[in-house]
Amino acid sequence: MWREIRPDERFEIDVDGYRVVAYSFGTGSETVFCLNGGPGLPCDYLREAHSCLIDKGYRVVAFDQLGTGASDRPDDLSLWTIGRYVEEAETVRKALGLGKVHMLGHSWGGWLAIEYALTYSENLKTLILEDTVADMPHLISELERLRAALGPETVSMMQKHEAQGTYNHPEYLAAVTILNYRHVCRLPEWPAPVRRSLDDWNMAPYETMQGPNEFLYIGNLKDWNRIPDLPRLTLPVLITTGEHDELTPACALRMKLALPNAELKVFANASHMPFYENPQDYYPALLDFLARHEAG
Repeated sequence: MWREIRPDERFEIDVDGYRVVAYSFGTGSETVFCLNGGPGLPCDYLREAHSCLIDKGYRVVAFDQLGTGASDRPDDLSLWTIGRYVEEAETVRKALGLGKVHMLGHSWGGWLAIEYALTYSENLKTLILEDTVADMPHLISELERLRAALGPETVSMMQKHEAQGTYNHPEYLAAVTILNYRHVCRLPEWPAPVRRSLDDWNMAPYETMQGPNEFLYIGNLKDWNRIPDLPRLTLPVLITTGEHDELTPACALRMKLALPNAELKVFANASHMPFYENPQDYYPALLDFLARHEAG
């Protein structure tokens, strides 16, 4: 089960002249390399949920992506592209001498992990795609379905504010808050690492790549779709999702059907963060997958 653990090592890595900070836990020969969601979030929420894997002999590495947390925060919107973040992840892997890793990507980190795997598959033992998608247009249609559950009057109100660009209007924010508690984290009190990441959110990468909130995709990734390329990935893949996930089980199934060597776990009573919402089912599933593919 998750708990907050102090990193054994902290690294500062040069990535194209910028400082990126990475954190390492444990000394195991099998490394779980974590790519957190956002974009624009510090890695705290994902790092703290997975550092406990050291109890089973794994090394866990996470890093604050450029623009987040303790890493540099340049004011240059041209930096916020998935291709640049792929090269950043590879620079971190090489700088720390991680060798072949189990790459775990959550949410936006899953999109990044897919793009990384299509570029550097030789560096991966397994790919773990958590609460993520490979087809943004399909996700957008799924989000419209989730929004529709708020009722036609609320949907009309949201569309009005989106057309006007008034994303900070109280009634619009109220609707987004309801959706967040339904589909992002269903716990009445969100865990401290989640709050810590959210409180330090750099909205510049997020708005550039995704949009103003979790339920409106208008950034530079809105047309991203890697489903046609997934058959190239023959390594073992674990896909996880919550039954109420904003990145829905239908999105997860779409990935599984395109991947030649994938398995899918849907966690009950969970949305976008099963590692916090349903840890009693999440950790055994993850550990079983890792144990079956050690030294793969």
